[in-house]
Amino acid sequence: MSKTTNIKLFESQKVRSVWDSEQEKWYISIVDVIEVLTGSANPRRYWSDLKIKLEKEGSQLYDKIVQLKMQSSDGKFYKTDVADVEQLFRLIQSIPSPKAEPFKLWLAEIARERLEEIDDPEQGIERLMEYYHRKGYSENWINQRLKSIEVRKELTDEWERRGVKKGQEYAMLTDIITQTWSGLTTKQYKQHKELKTESLRDNMTNLELVLNMLAEASTTEISKEKQPVTLAENAKVAQQGGSVAAAARQKLELESGKKVVSKLNAKNLKSIEK
Repeated sequence: MSKTTNIKLFESQKVRSVWDSEQEKWYISIVDVIEVLTGSANPRRYWSDLKIKLEKEGSQLYDKIVQLKMQSSDGKFYKTDVADVEQLFRLIQSIPSPKAEPFKLWLAEIARERLEEIDDPEQGIERLMEYYHRKGYSENWINQRLKSIEVRKELTDEWERRGVKKGQEYAMLTDIITQTWSGLTTKQYKQHKELKTESLRDNMTNLELVLNMLAEASTTEISKEKQPVTLAENAKVAQQGGSVAAAARQKLELESGKKVVSKLNAKNLKSIEK
């Protein structure tokens, strides 16, 4: 299964989602859906009780439920029960909630949008721009962020060609790049900005984004030239790519007298820009 992890928002509530490119469908966290629909303080317990109820009723829905690793509030990844959109439509019928119908419409919309984006990638870019505009980011920051997504995609495509495994190995190499250029691991960087589960890149300043792009773009170019085979060789290339941006950061800090790695997060950034 080729998977892309994402977080969707329904009425400002996070719903963890994974896109399966092979089957062309979303898999969505069931406990997140239950929390949205019921407001339960313990959606896992609610889901556990509902599973027992469905089994007693002879429902075969639970037999088709799969588990995927998703990031929890503590930043770690755990196996989580997920369902595709069709299964969720059936599951929602067993959950009394005034939000059931609006949520069904939302599910249908995200499924439709994703298929449209596959046929026309520009629609995906436009929706992403709208998302950041709604969040209050400046036009200049949005342009940088979109460029950073393009650079990141080129890097992950290169890693895929080199046999790097998605998930833990991608995270390990990313951590090497980040620590090499910024002096902080990804976890330390997020702590520096007082983040928990939020995206680090969505909380970077323009300058941080530029240097992170330089680090990742450099890693891509070095990898193309050296064609690493093993994970250790890819790790060495990641360090070399990060070192290019580290040199640029150190030179800039020397000339400007200011630190590049900032404590500013999205909330601070948007306040300053306004």
